[in-house]
Amino acid sequence: MAERHLRTPIMHRVVEHNGIVYVGGTTCDDESLDMAGQTREILAKIDRYLAEAGTDKTKLLTATIFVTDLGKKPDMDAVWKAWITPEELPTRATVGVADLGGDTLIEVVVSAYK
Repeated sequence: MAERHLRTPIMHRVVEHNGIVYVGGTTCDDESLDMAGQTREILAKIDRYLAEAGTDKTKLLTATIFVTDLGKKPDMDAVWKAWITPEELPTRATVGVADLGGDTLIEVVVSAYK
């Protein structure tokens, strides 16, 4: 059976099944922020979402990151590396996309274990 947390009109932000916690695509609320600022806001949200499901970033398994400008990836990487220690890094893919809507520069999807 799946446990679902943080319902929105179109999805649950977090779904848990068999001890794995899946966090849906997470974007920032303040689109006026630069890449580093949007990344910081998203990672803070992910911390809250994981806590809601009883886990945390030290148990991340994988991350997929979508960015609208791969030239700004170093700004995102710097925030990412400050957020999580090298020993706890998950697998990760960063994908360049044409548009995430509005002035959104980045969207992050993660999975973790409990």
